[in-house]
Amino acid sequence: MTTEHEIRPFAIDIDRAALDDLADRLARTRWPDELPGVGWSRGVPAGYLRELAEHWRTRYDWRAHEAALNALPNFETVMDGQRVHFLHVRSPEPDAVPLLLLHGWPGAFTDFLDVIGPLSDPRAHGGDPSAAFHLVIPSLPGFGFSTPLAGPGMGAARMAAVLAELMDRLGYGRYGVHGYDTGSWVAPELGKAAPDRVVGVHVNAMITFPAGVEGEMDGLSDAERGRWRRMQDFNDGYLRCNAKRPQTVAYGLHDSPSGQLAWIVEKFKELTEPEDKLPEDVLGLDRVLTTVSLYWLTGTAASAAQVYYEEMTANAWTGDGADGDWGAGADDEGDGGDGASGGWAPERGTVPTGVLVSAHDVTVRPWAERDHRVVRWTELGKGGHFLAMEEPDALVDDVRAFFASLR
Repeated sequence: MTTEHEIRPFAIDIDRAALDDLADRLARTRWPDELPGVGWSRGVPAGYLRELAEHWRTRYDWRAHEAALNALPNFETVMDGQRVHFLHVRSPEPDAVPLLLLHGWPGAFTDFLDVIGPLSDPRAHGGDPSAAFHLVIPSLPGFGFSTPLAGPGMGAARMAAVLAELMDRLGYGRYGVHGYDTGSWVAPELGKAAPDRVVGVHVNAMITFPAGVEGEMDGLSDAERGRWRRMQDFNDGYLRCNAKRPQTVAYGLHDSPSGQLAWIVEKFKELTEPEDKLPEDVLGLDRVLTTVSLYWLTGTAASAAQVYYEEMTANAWTGDGADGDWGAGADDEGDGGDGASGGWAPERGTVPTGVLVSAHDVTVRPWAERDHRVVRWTELGKGGHFLAMEEPDALVDDVRAFFASLR
């Protein structure tokens, strides 16, 4: 454990005993029965998961991936009692802009491996050297090696405060932020916490909500209404479990690697594009298993889920604090209702914000513009939730274009 204010190099070194224990648990998995012919409609099929677990046990090489990750500049520090692990990749270009890259759930700092080179060293990747970034890629508090959690209350705003201190400690007086999913909650909070230092916030997989006011659906396009309907129809069972009982669910995930594998793989299946493909066909089998391995080997099933509790239960994010439903304040037809339930009313951000919308995203533009100072809006028309892994070139291009307008 580092001392407060100290930044020191960090090396990933998983004990051999932990890897042997993983293989043993996978070999002894108690597999449940399943109904015939239901496919993915009721969860991850047993036959598929058996094969994936066997590949994880016998053919996936954690040590090779551990070595590749250790070839990157890993560091750790402690801020306000919270240990934070991060990559710090400095660009060879002296005028590079510092940029935080923030992952989501179920993700990790490894989500950004394919964009590190193009963003930090565009000259070496056929790009304009003036579009270079110094990259800081943390494991969010509670995720991966940024554990244990310092305590309850580690929601998006507190994570933002921790990361703002990290950037200050690294000597970056002005910097940009990109985030997706959980990172798209944290990134705007950084802009609110340090508006004099954050030059811009770029997000994808941003979630937007109706405020529960009269007429807010009137100007929506058919595409925006479709996005709102898709969000209402989304299978949010995992979200409710994470938001309501993260500790209870974690006992199964922490004790059974096949359970942790199923929990994450289902999200990769549902959130990647096209959804009818298997996760490994979109992301690559080793990338999927590296992510799952990080959750398993760091034992972070519970701590990584806590941010959902903080944002959706402890903070009563729906406005009425009742049940955590998507879009409180709107009725089933999405017409905004009368606003009686309180709805969604965050403080509006003032930092310039760029929004990249994939084919899978459900972001509604008028609601995003209500809550953020949106200066760039890009409809990608392809890709899913995990753009840094699915469409890294498209993400790099949009990040470069957004921050070029702010340099």
